Amino acid sequence: MTDRQTGLIVALDTRDPTQAERWAQAVTPHASVIKLGLEFAYAAGFDAVARLAAGRALFLDLKLHDIPNTVGAAVGSLTSLKPAMLTIHASGGSAMVAAASAARNDAFDTATRPLLLAVTVLTSLDDAALAETGVAGGARAQVLRLAELALRNGADGLVCSAHELEALRREFGESPVLVTPGIRPAGAAAGDQKRVMTPGEARRAGADWIVVGRPITGADDPAAAAAAIAAELTS
Repeated sequence: MTDRQTGLIVALDTRDPTQAERWAQAVTPHASVIKLGLEFAYAAGFDAVARLAAGRALFLDLKLHDIPNTVGAAVGSLTSLKPAMLTIHASGGSAMVAAASAARNDAFDTATRPLLLAVTVLTSLDDAALAETGVAGGARAQVLRLAELALRNGADGLVCSAHELEALRREFGESPVLVTPGIRPAGAAAGDQKRVMTPGEARRAGADWIVVGRPITGADDPAAAAAAIAAELTS
């Protein structure tokens, strides 16, 4: 895979709006997008999400997964937040993905319409963990299966491990937006992630965006940590 321009998304995983704002101010010069997920939204509420996202591009990582009608209604309820990216679980099935896509298209105008990203297999899961849930064939096969389902039903892109990037590019080409969590700079602890790569490796494998959280927000100097990763993406 040839080198590509890959953007940095910083995950602000905290319950504390004040802490999240400090991180956001530190990393904004080096990251194009901030990510807020379940931890922040549940603890601080959606008004706090809106305040933190004001003037910033927001990756709203709620990983919606329910019956199609409920997911469609949830997507339609998020217009005031104007997310740049919004996640659902591809494993919700064809009808659920299609409902999310239709609701996104109906509820958002062209200028504010977010990218709809389908989560394939969480980066905390490996082949053994999937087998425990009854999924045979391993992570890569499951990612490709769910990717096809999601893209066919209106998703703009996928959230996947860096280890599946090359296979996804071979199968689906350059069109899908591929967002890759589980990114760790060389020498950083993997934590609860099992399928990880460095920022440069993910870029070369085909990522459009990488998501980095604890290696930046847990650093003594989050701004310097974000700057170093941004530099690796362009080196």
